[in-house]
Amino acid sequence: MKTHKKAQVMNAEDIRRALIRIAHEILERNHKHIDELVLVGVKSRGDTIAHRIAANLGRIENITVPVGAIDVTLYRDDLNLHETQIQVNSTEIPFDVTGKWVILVDEVLYTGRTIRAAMDAIIDFGRPAAIQLAALIDRGHRELPISADYIGKNVPTSRKEFVKVQLEEEQGVDAAVICENDTE
Repeated sequence: MKTHKKAQVMNAEDIRRALIRIAHEILERNHKHIDELVLVGVKSRGDTIAHRIAANLGRIENITVPVGAIDVTLYRDDLNLHETQIQVNSTEIPFDVTGKWVILVDEVLYTGRTIRAAMDAIIDFGRPAAIQLAALIDRGHRELPISADYIGKNVPTSRKEFVKVQLEEEQGVDAAVICENDTE
């Protein structure tokens, strides 16, 4: 199945500004627990975004916020283990999450299933004081009662469309585009 790009919804400057705004919002909401704040990015791309948010927090408030990365592959409830070639990436959470204010970071929030899986995975590492969610893009179409606390941009899409986020660290460019599957 081929895909084609329909529209660019964020460029490099839009992404930069959105992540700075998210960092400010995190600081405003969590100023009482700033010493207990940690970021955990959902692989892949959520972890890169989490590192960028942590860098912004450092520049704004002169703090160092620990960053981890989590792979949710084996926690997915929509994964057929018998029909799929599964590629599991490593999880790196170099801190105890117990009692921490965890900001879970993902690039695109869609059905909510990835975030549910990420919360299950995080809880396997300990009992956080709270889990909040930051998403660069919220495209709607929830299947579970999950919403982001911090959103870079709301991008309404149809179910046949998807949002592809490209990051400088991985693809050499920062952009978010809406793509559509061709039905040829």
